[in-house]
Amino acid sequence: MKGGFEMVQGALEIIQPHEQWDYPTVGFAGASSNPYSKPIIENRCTNLERNELSEWVEHVTKQLIEDLPETGTDNLQTDIAMVYEDNLVPALLSELRPRKIQRRNYCDELEDHHQTNFTEIKGMNRLDEQGLSLITLLLECAVAISVDNLGEAHRMLLELTQMASPYGPSCAERVVAYFAKGMASRVINSWLGICSPLIDHKSVHTSFQVFNNISPFIKFAHFTSNQAILEALHRHERVHIIDLDIMQGLQWPALFHILATRMEGPPQVRMTGMGTSMELLIETGKQLSSFAKRLGMSFEFHPVTKKFGDVDISMLQIRRGEALAVHWLQHSLYDATGPDWKTMRLLQELSPRVLTLVEQDISHGGSFLDRFVGSLHYYSTMFDSLGALFPSDDLNRHRVEQSLLYREINNILAIGGPARSGEDKFRHWRSELARNCFMQVPMSGNSMAQAQLILNMFPPAHGYSLVQGDGTLKLGWKDTSLYTASAWTAHGSR
Repeated sequence: MKGGFEMVQGALEIIQPHEQWDYPTVGFAGASSNPYSKPIIENRCTNLERNELSEWVEHVTKQLIEDLPETGTDNLQTDIAMVYEDNLVPALLSELRPRKIQRRNYCDELEDHHQTNFTEIKGMNRLDEQGLSLITLLLECAVAISVDNLGEAHRMLLELTQMASPYGPSCAERVVAYFAKGMASRVINSWLGICSPLIDHKSVHTSFQVFNNISPFIKFAHFTSNQAILEALHRHERVHIIDLDIMQGLQWPALFHILATRMEGPPQVRMTGMGTSMELLIETGKQLSSFAKRLGMSFEFHPVTKKFGDVDISMLQIRRGEALAVHWLQHSLYDATGPDWKTMRLLQELSPRVLTLVEQDISHGGSFLDRFVGSLHYYSTMFDSLGALFPSDDLNRHRVEQSLLYREINNILAIGGPARSGEDKFRHWRSELARNCFMQVPMSGNSMAQAQLILNMFPPAHGYSLVQGDGTLKLGWKDTSLYTASAWTAHGSR
């Protein structure tokens, strides 16, 4: 491997104008940096206001939980159900709303906790009394749903949908509007006892590409994973890559370009792309095959229209002598892999040389209230990051919020969890991999440099934070981690 950085600008020049792929001029690092160097933390939000929406969400949800009496159980939903029967939660929330919407008292509480002068923060001026009132009402509604008080939840949802718009000027109003829609789906599903979401994958894929263009999060997932795959497959002449949810295959041309320019010559690459639509998979295969052909690289594409956890290993056409890489960019848009225990069993059977995993830092398991609290903090942060970059009437911003983030919110609240799907989901895949015959491969210093180059494409004043530690790379907004990239290898890997 060549030292330093190899730019993939040639990949950009080869892609034809009619093709919808879009890649940054960011290259893969060489292998000169020490992967065990001291963790690096770069905070790019110096002298900026803190994330006012997610700050308040985190504060008020903690307050809600801490104010509940202890019942001697670890089940949060059970705790709340018990106190709700005693009319303690309605009383708590009735006190919570007026206390939190008093700007002066709220700022004093946060200032004491964070030792920061919040009265001078510009963001707090945007998060006005109406925004605080909306989020507090949303919390009340979540508590009602968690204890199956659907009539009261329906009443509050009607109020929320009249007060909050996804086109609103504040992030708080937009977040509440989408959460209210997701919770309304949850209430309807609870009444009817059915849940069969319809997904327009073409629309999702197009919106995913827009998200890739306007935000560093998807580029971070793609390029850090490609760097780990490149290092793991160094000098192998035959390579098999399995993408558990390939979509449009946006990340692979950049990797192909580097593989095609290796000093020892390009490897033979075979790719298994998994998805739900054979039509879309075939189109992705054609795009990738055309790109590989222009690079003079031997390439074979194999589409599989089943969830990874539901396939037999014979369907993946594993061949002797091939170095196997598995890539999984997790998201909450839909269930791409099926039951987690089946996915883990197949990964163990495959024993890949490298498994690259990019996870959203949000839990899909647990009770409804657990998922609600975690997702409200997560998506308020995500909405704040988009709100800092784009005005409220920006069409690309609205498309990402409507077609991607809302779909994820709806999937977590209305569909996700054992009670909705019948499938138990791991809270953290990294800990499960460590317990199931996988060893973590520390993300190298080159991966860190790769991620930093991606962030340099975006104005530094916008507050993205990059953290390297515990063998992973984390990308977030201000003080909240949103995506974590890690790499793994199986004992006795292929």
